[in-house]
Amino acid sequence: MAKRAPKSKAPLTTAQQLGSILKSCRDIMRKDKGLNGDLDRLPMITWIMFLKFFDDIERLRETEALLEGKSVKAALQPPYRWRDWAVEHAKAMTGPSLMQFINQDEVTLPGGETRGAGLFAYLRALQGDDGRDRRDVIATIFKGVSNRMESGYLLRDVINKINEIQFQSSEEIHTLSRLYESMLKEMRDAAGDSGEFYTPRPVVQFMVKVLAPKLGEVILDPACGTGGFLVEVFKYLSEQCQTVEDRQRLQTASLMGGEAKSLPYLLAQMNLLLHGLETPNIDPGNSLRHKLTELGDNDRVDVILTNPPFGGEEEKGIQGNFPDDKQTSETALLFLQLIMRRLRKAKKGQAAGRAGVVVPNGTLFGDGVSARIKKQLLTEFNLHTIVRLPNGVFAPYTSIPTNLLFFDRSGPTEKIWYYELPLPEGRKNYTKTKPIQINEFDDCVGWWEQREANEQAWTYDFVTAHGEALAKADPHWQTAKAALARVKAWGKTIKELDSEIKALTSALETEGVKKNEVKKQIKALKAELKQAKTEEKEQQELAKTEQKLGDDVYWPVFNLDQKNPNGEEAFEHRPPEELVEGILQKEQRILEILGEIKDVLVQV
Repeated sequence: MAKRAPKSKAPLTTAQQLGSILKSCRDIMRKDKGLNGDLDRLPMITWIMFLKFFDDIERLRETEALLEGKSVKAALQPPYRWRDWAVEHAKAMTGPSLMQFINQDEVTLPGGETRGAGLFAYLRALQGDDGRDRRDVIATIFKGVSNRMESGYLLRDVINKINEIQFQSSEEIHTLSRLYESMLKEMRDAAGDSGEFYTPRPVVQFMVKVLAPKLGEVILDPACGTGGFLVEVFKYLSEQCQTVEDRQRLQTASLMGGEAKSLPYLLAQMNLLLHGLETPNIDPGNSLRHKLTELGDNDRVDVILTNPPFGGEEEKGIQGNFPDDKQTSETALLFLQLIMRRLRKAKKGQAAGRAGVVVPNGTLFGDGVSARIKKQLLTEFNLHTIVRLPNGVFAPYTSIPTNLLFFDRSGPTEKIWYYELPLPEGRKNYTKTKPIQINEFDDCVGWWEQREANEQAWTYDFVTAHGEALAKADPHWQTAKAALARVKAWGKTIKELDSEIKALTSALETEGVKKNEVKKQIKALKAELKQAKTEEKEQQELAKTEQKLGDDVYWPVFNLDQKNPNGEEAFEHRPPEELVEGILQKEQRILEILGEIKDVLVQV
């Protein structure tokens, strides 16, 4: 019986090929003693891919310039281009020689004839002409990058694998962008509770969809992390491009970001490059570093989409950039002020700037500085919608309940719509393996344009609530104001009495003065002074009491932690003062019951 010919294997798809390359890289890296988990491996793969990607794009530019008869200025000079040290000198550049070339400040360059700066030293020293030059971006990236691998031989194996990726192929780049996103998610999972807070992709997609940025608008994420919001906006705007001019506008004048930490900055650059943004405009500095009052019209944008870090603390120098009565170490509250400042004002033929912001639940019910910031938000901006996310959306990174604020600069707030996103039926919480899905926002998207109250949606009439609170608080404040005026008057009287007493006391030393009469006058004045001080103190206490009574009535109107009137009140969402009051009421009832039991026992 003749043997059947073996079946030939089906050729691998692009996704399979790229997936295999990345898996091989990670398997190789697992052997290196200098790396610990995906938190180390992904940044390594990223900077290596970045240099290969950059060289492929540079070659493409060189070819296009040659065909057009133009000259092009290379960002990197030999032997620091990928094609030089990673390809041409691949055999020589391995093991210790490769590690020296990458890590050391000065080395013998590939070819063995001259000495010069090592690769990282060269890249970090690059300097462009205008601050947004490709060389400036490369320098910024590599100032925050280090080579964590210890084996130059294993590193060479990784480089050889990355060299198989063709970044000049649109299909490969498109596929690789999806694979890269999955690696970013794995890195987030590896970070655990000690990692950054990342925004789930469905939340990002929903926020972009309802804010609906338009081509021609400038969109900013001042705390862009690994670039999730910017990537989704880029995809959204790409569908609006109809001409070469549209594409040019998208590439050069649409997206802006800010990210102060070096690792997310690198990851965001690569993420955006893989998705097609050729020169990402990401500020590597702290977005809060500028004095708020110095940000003017040129710094304002049309749309802000962001998930600012919360739970963090900013140093005193950063806090000093904000108004005296709104300074705080809470990062989320500082970013909220920055966002308000940077939204464009409405102009003739131009809509007001609008924002979508992720905030922790504490921002809604916080008092003090938080309440003052919310007062500015509600009285100067139109906070039209708050979407309350279910608990656990950001798990396992944080269990803090979160909300989405949507506001614009069209005028003061009149009515706030709330939409409470429910957990899927049968679910008690989200997990790493069962996160929130984009289809869970479908009902909210449908409701967005045709708003009606229902089991998930309700309104807060802020104008009415604010008017009522002001009417109740104002009599107390007026009483406090009058009391302070009397305090001022008594203070003047006390000062005059003090002067008279001092003058009379000095007069006792003068010859010929009737000392007994002077002493009587001093005694009478001291009695008046004592009475004046008593009156001053009473008026001070009255002013303090009345001011507090007014504040207690007024400031709760800025508590945005409004409960769903159609649903069960979530215990953990209630503000601290309500929780304490509830506990005291329960304890009081327990004491009453114990007293009743004691009476019964006595009677028995």
